[in-house]
Amino acid sequence: MLKRHFMFVLTAVAVLAGCASAPSPVSVAGTVAARPQLSTLNSLIVKAGLTDTLQGTGPFTVFAPTNEAFAKVPAKTMEALASDPAKLKAVLTYHVISGKLMVADIKNGNSKTLNGANLALSRAGDFVTVEDALVQTPDIAASNGVVHVVDGVLLPPASR
Repeated sequence: MLKRHFMFVLTAVAVLAGCASAPSPVSVAGTVAARPQLSTLNSLIVKAGLTDTLQGTGPFTVFAPTNEAFAKVPAKTMEALASDPAKLKAVLTYHVISGKLMVADIKNGNSKTLNGANLALSRAGDFVTVEDALVQTPDIAASNGVVHVVDGVLLPPASR
């Protein structure tokens, strides 16, 4: 009896240890925040008040521009976005599509973004473009969707 109890305790400890070491999936907001090359995007998401939205149930597909992509945006454009929260939110939500769209699911055509505008998606084999941006790192899974790292900042038609 004691041996059976001891084995049960060892099994329970092993199961709990396995649970403790397994990382739990994080939201798309958390996924963006955890990647150093997306720190500019993360700070803009926070500034625009979109963190709660991107931690929501989703699912969401986020096309996440790198810090280098934001560095290519003219300083005047970045200043205008920083001083106009509504415009910043419109630009950031132009990078988000409702639903979980893995690269294998992308079809050539337009998809409606959270800001209501259409975003041109194109796939040729493993190469995927979003407007003029190229997906560099696809299919980063999140608990409420997926993140694709892109090499360009997408500007909705009204912001160009």
